[in-house]
Amino acid sequence: MRTILCGAMVLSSAGTAFASGGIWCNVDDAAVTFDVGAGVTRGMGGPTFNFRGDLEIEARPVGDGLRKTVFEGPNLTQYWLDGKELRLNIYREYEAANAFNSVELTILTKASDEGIYDGQYTLAIYDNAADTDKDGKPAELTGKVSCGAE
Repeated sequence: MRTILCGAMVLSSAGTAFASGGIWCNVDDAAVTFDVGAGVTRGMGGPTFNFRGDLEIEARPVGDGLRKTVFEGPNLTQYWLDGKELRLNIYREYEAANAFNSVELTILTKASDEGIYDGQYTLAIYDNAADTDKDGKPAELTGKVSCGAE
């Protein structure tokens, strides 16, 4: 009886392994370096899990609080994945001396092959200290991005 129960547990966990996949995007260009990724379930609307990412803005001075950003689950504010497109919106806000700074990474891609998505990223950096005219407009960097999904 114990053997049957253990066998059923192994088979049910194997089914779970096939019910999930992953998404990832990375860039290493002159402006930025980033690597983001998450697990994605294939059911229940395809929610993500274990989202994580690292971003480094090359033009920012070393030691600047906005130069390096670590993204975690709640920072993935929106995502879209189907057979034709992969889109991600990732946002992180920082509070410093009662002022807010933010980094927003938007990735828009289209499928170029099965499981491969190519497109553009836009990185919007809002630095309250650098916003001398207080217009609230972030600095933007753009470039090409390559992503994958399974």
